[in-house]
Amino acid sequence: MNWQQLLSLKRYGDTKPRPRALQDELRLGFEVDYDRVIFSQHFRSLQDKTQVIPLSQTGFVHTRLTHSLEVSVVGRSLGRMAGKLILEKHPELVDSGYKQQDFGAIVAAAALAHDIGNPPFGHSGEKAIGSFFKTDRGAEMISTLSRKQQQDLLSYEGNANGYRLLNLDTPGTSGGLRLSYATLGAFIKYPKESLPYRPSKHISQKKYGIFQADLDHFSDVVKELGLENETDAPESHYRHPLTYLVEAADDICYTIIDFEDGINLGWISEDHALEQLINLVRDTIRTEVYTQLSTTQERLSYLRSLAINNLITDCVELFMKHEAEILAGNFKHALTDKSKYKAQIDDILRLTVNKVYQNEEVIQKEIAGYKILQDILAAAVTASINELNDCATSYDQLILRSCKELKLNGTNTYERILDVCGYVASLTDSKSIALFQVINGKI
Repeated sequence: MNWQQLLSLKRYGDTKPRPRALQDELRLGFEVDYDRVIFSQHFRSLQDKTQVIPLSQTGFVHTRLTHSLEVSVVGRSLGRMAGKLILEKHPELVDSGYKQQDFGAIVAAAALAHDIGNPPFGHSGEKAIGSFFKTDRGAEMISTLSRKQQQDLLSYEGNANGYRLLNLDTPGTSGGLRLSYATLGAFIKYPKESLPYRPSKHISQKKYGIFQADLDHFSDVVKELGLENETDAPESHYRHPLTYLVEAADDICYTIIDFEDGINLGWISEDHALEQLINLVRDTIRTEVYTQLSTTQERLSYLRSLAINNLITDCVELFMKHEAEILAGNFKHALTDKSKYKAQIDDILRLTVNKVYQNEEVIQKEIAGYKILQDILAAAVTASINELNDCATSYDQLILRSCKELKLNGTNTYERILDVCGYVASLTDSKSIALFQVINGKI
């Protein structure tokens, strides 16, 4: 892989190249990507989606929206810092007009969109959708599909849905948001199909990121960016190097922020929590400043800032140290997995899992999410397939009218089911609950 290709400003449908040197500096293409994501309907819906902790009446906790904004800010810093060093190492990029801000803008836009395809009700939403197609009713619905199409649904993946939503044709937006291919490349965390599945230690093979319905679009992107096929897994592609920075931004934020939410809600004791954070910033903390802070919020804010800065600096150093491996497609790890702070990160995550992710309130919300999403899927998928086959009942028609934002563009069973799954994934927590109540006659 080479940076000239990887930084392509091409957008879907372009017939002419977009040289960086001819870009309007007041309206830079990579910055347009950020604007298009933030004003999109699917991004706005993140304000009413659980990140990890259900919306609480006892204090501020993060939603998918606030999490995504914070990941984007961290991503911008990672991109700019790495970009400065990349330009120093590859001066031909400077000759082509690239600047360090370009790297920051690409990573920020991709990071802003990184959760855009995730369903409501936190991390259980994807599992709830996939599990539906393992039930007798769901399995029957997908029985006529190809193995790869079935696997797309059985292991439903928010990352693949995100790619689909970003590029989906809608009235007035042919080609979707039409983000630059550089930003799309940085967004694709797992550049592979759902099948074949090959056990691998490579971080980019952990999940899949592309539905069968989007392979043509994906093929155009990887060809433009020069994302080569993996030698030992030809159905998979090399990761875009800037994806490592998008992933690092996400890892940094959920390590620190989910932990902070647990502290604010009283699920993690302040003394224990502050001790863990101090271990992460011991080399940079200014004791004379810290001892003057009198409230939990002040201490948390100070330690959070130091911790995020330390992790950003460390990840940029790791990225540049392994740049050659990354460009060759041979770097198999998340940057935070190789961090000098790995032990401290693991201690924080272990405490967060025990005290936050396994908290009874979180578990109850996830259980409810399974029932809510699967009931909506059962009704909406049945109605959409019956409508496709011209045998929709009066009840089916009522269901489709109740799903006001459901767009049935698919011309076959697989695409219709993807339409419905994408719709269900785009629902907010509160809209899901309201539709569930209607379907179950609780009005």
